[in-house]
Amino acid sequence: MIVDERMLDYILSLDKDESPLVRTIEQEAVRDYVPIIRKESRNLLRVLLKMKKPGAVLEVGTAIGFSAVLMGECLPEGSHITTIEKYEKRIPIARENFCRAGMEKKITLLEGDAAEVLKTLSGAYDFIFMDAAKGQYIHFLPEILRLLAPGGILVSDNVLQDGDVVESRYAVVRRNRTIHSRMREYLWTLKHMDGLETIVLPIGDGMTVSVKA
Repeated sequence: MIVDERMLDYILSLDKDESPLVRTIEQEAVRDYVPIIRKESRNLLRVLLKMKKPGAVLEVGTAIGFSAVLMGECLPEGSHITTIEKYEKRIPIARENFCRAGMEKKITLLEGDAAEVLKTLSGAYDFIFMDAAKGQYIHFLPEILRLLAPGGILVSDNVLQDGDVVESRYAVVRRNRTIHSRMREYLWTLKHMDGLETIVLPIGDGMTVSVKA
């Protein structure tokens, strides 16, 4: 745990119930071992969306559509979400979840590797949610910043790797060392980039919130 477990349990005990569909998709994700955004991280995401009221949202990493549906419930009328996913087995499940939520027209799912799909996108997004392969965040960043509108918000999830990011690379399991070094590079880049103001938060598995000047 990054945050004391007793404190986290208390904070989460204050939450209102989530929508029945969100709870159902969460149960299905747990059943099928699909990772989804943690509850405390969802709360931050909701607050940021309610504050920003974005018209155009981009999500990198759809999985089964849980976060997209969650965000869709927070957006004002007329807003649209574009989400990217390459894992073929999860794409039809995500599309079905969008239909279950009545959001098939509000959410556009683009199939393919985000590194390639991002290059094909144009226009500006008011809000971008990064929740894909952690080792690729640093590689996605140039295109993400190109697509992020001035004043836009970039939220990146799972940036602290359950606390491993603070360890020496030699203290990390060998198979995770590349992700470890790339995530440290990503966090350093966000914090030191001109035209970007970033905070790193120990919420869930770590989140960054960046605002583009």
